[in-house]
Amino acid sequence: MAIIKSIFWNQEERRLRVLWRFFVFLMVFVPLLAGTQALIYVLAPSLVQALNEGEGMSFLWGWTLSEWLMVGAILVALWIVGRWIDRRPFSDYGFHFGRRWWMDLLFGMVLGAVLMTGIFLSEYVLGWVTVSGSLQSPAGVSFWQGLLTVILLFLAVGIFEELFSRGYLLHNLAEGLNFKFWNAKIALVVAWVLASLLFGVAHASNPNATTISTINLVLAGLFLGLGYVLTGELAIPVGLHITWNFFQGNVYGFPVSGMSVNQVSFVTIEQGGPALWTGGAFGPEAGLIGNIAILVGAILVLAWVKWRYGAIRLQERIPLPPHAETDA
Repeated sequence: MAIIKSIFWNQEERRLRVLWRFFVFLMVFVPLLAGTQALIYVLAPSLVQALNEGEGMSFLWGWTLSEWLMVGAILVALWIVGRWIDRRPFSDYGFHFGRRWWMDLLFGMVLGAVLMTGIFLSEYVLGWVTVSGSLQSPAGVSFWQGLLTVILLFLAVGIFEELFSRGYLLHNLAEGLNFKFWNAKIALVVAWVLASLLFGVAHASNPNATTISTINLVLAGLFLGLGYVLTGELAIPVGLHITWNFFQGNVYGFPVSGMSVNQVSFVTIEQGGPALWTGGAFGPEAGLIGNIAILVGAILVLAWVKWRYGAIRLQERIPLPPHAETDA
């Protein structure tokens, strides 16, 4: 009986083992997610068809509503699971708010904007992209109304994807992989890679996705996770994710991971150049130019962490169970 119990229960940590914690999380999150998404049919049934069509302002409104409902679902799920299953405060998922957290968030936002500006200027100088207009919005919708919609959209996307992929998934994987035959740093790195692989695969069904775009999004997952594994907080990843997407789609008019959010954009463009470099219809994330931006961005994240924290080191506290830091 003790052996069977040990398969499910970690006596040292006084909670379920990581695999079963994942199952419980899904049992809580999936019904919440399904319930919130069903609200779209009740609150705005006309948006359902627009979501299926994947274009037009109604599509952006529907997507924005859907994303914020997903944020609500994961916040409630993590509050429930954190309190009774993971046995940790919500802040441990990467939200220890303070001056340093908000400075990191600002850095991440500036970094995403700078990197995407570098991509656009590089393609423009090389003649791979041509500016064809400005202040674009769908007919019948003012540019500023459309802009507010996409800002709200990418705020939700950045919060949801980082909270799920890094704050919850990477964190719990690191704890589950923290075996006695290797150290916490190895557990964290393996979890970082696995979470990034899942991040890439999760986008494999996006419009215009290819094998190359999926591989590149695995690299993007590693890049987004870098700030988390070095600080233990989601500030840098959330800020970076928000502005990378926003500047990509709605400032410079590129597709965002294959999605046509550039229906509202400060600049409208015509994409040319070799798809191997530009990413073609999927957007810069699927091209070598995106990989270069990721490399430059990673160097800048390392420099920021060195400057702000005094050293570049993996946060070995991430793979530790919640009570371990308190007991230490």
